[in-house]
Amino acid sequence: MDEHEEAGLSEAFWAVARRLRHLTKDALAPWQITPSQSRALHVLGRQEALRLNELADQLRIAPRSATEVVDDLQARGLVERRPDPADRRATLVALTDPGRETARAIESARRAEADRFFSALSPEDQTHLSHLLRKLT
Repeated sequence: MDEHEEAGLSEAFWAVARRLRHLTKDALAPWQITPSQSRALHVLGRQEALRLNELADQLRIAPRSATEVVDDLQARGLVERRPDPADRRATLVALTDPGRETARAIESARRAEADRFFSALSPEDQTHLSHLLRKLT
């Protein structure tokens, strides 16, 4: 592959990533939630509760940024902070019932948007693309 083709591949990849980010932002609009908040709801939905630093690690963001995300979600009643029974100095973050409902609704909307986006590809092409992307990760 020559330099021109490599740049074309890279540009095509980033164009798809930008389009997916835009579609995700649009899919989140009904909840007035940011992509970072959505990711936090997704991560917390897979756990019973997490310490803030564990959430930051899983989101790959600074603990200070995770605190801001949790503060915003808590203000909306989607998460709660509670004492860690294993360490009274630590705090756990967990979804509330409305947080779980919101996380499920967002996941469903994102999945539907992704299905629409990738429907331009045949099932075989989708499988092939999935294989290639897993190889790169």
